[in-house]
Amino acid sequence: MLETTPEERQSVLRTLKSPRLLKTEVLAGLVVALALIPEAIAFSIIAGVGPRLGLFASFTMAASIAFLGGRPAMTSAATGAVALVIAPLVKSHGVDHLVAAVILAGIFQVLLALAGVAKLMRFIPRQVMVGFVNALAILIFMAQVPELLGVPWLVYPLTALALAIVFGLPRLTNAVPAPLVAIVVLTLITVLASLAVPTVGDKGELPEALPSLFLPNVPLNLETLQVLFPYALAMAFVGLLESLMTAKLVDDVTDTRSDKTRESWGQGAANIITGFFGGMGGCAM
Repeated sequence: MLETTPEERQSVLRTLKSPRLLKTEVLAGLVVALALIPEAIAFSIIAGVGPRLGLFASFTMAASIAFLGGRPAMTSAATGAVALVIAPLVKSHGVDHLVAAVILAGIFQVLLALAGVAKLMRFIPRQVMVGFVNALAILIFMAQVPELLGVPWLVYPLTALALAIVFGLPRLTNAVPAPLVAIVVLTLITVLASLAVPTVGDKGELPEALPSLFLPNVPLNLETLQVLFPYALAMAFVGLLESLMTAKLVDDVTDTRSDKTRESWGQGAANIITGFFGGMGGCAM
């Protein structure tokens, strides 16, 4: 099941042989990596866990799904949808039960993929897709609003400058991603001018080491399964739905097709791996 297709091997080789394509992939990877850090921390806070669980999930899921799912132009990491589902479990039973639920959810996703659930995606109408994307846009926007309230006044001109770069630079050139330029420019201004503004580090203590193998300390009995089952099943369905709808959206935007079944069991396997490394789980985004 892990064997790559000839098309995928040709795509990788073509990218490595072409400086132009390689530059595009590297820049895209930098943008995603830099964007995932504050996002993962924010979703960790929503779930009620430390920033390290969100960051570990983003690292392990992104690395795993690149091989297991492999849909180009899409990545997987800790997400808000999953954080909302598991937050009550963290509050009532703690982190160890959360990690166990992530592993169980991954198993459910693999089973659902093997049962052919991904094939049902073709029955979802375009209106639902439009609603899904608009809902994500609203959620992302609303998540940013608190970061603009009760902050030093310098945040507002910096925000305006960032928006000007993001929307104005593409009119001049597409050689470098506008979000990456905005991040670099604003970081340099903030550091060189020693501006007192909120930073990502203010959200919580960042990990100082790579994730390591983690076994959740939960009783292996029927009572534990009864506690985990509803959360794991909800996480499995929410994660698969968001992943498959995101894949369908990317299909439409790039005018390409992807293997939804492979992406489904890849998401499950990535969540299992993430759980054993102490991450909070996630899905495609």
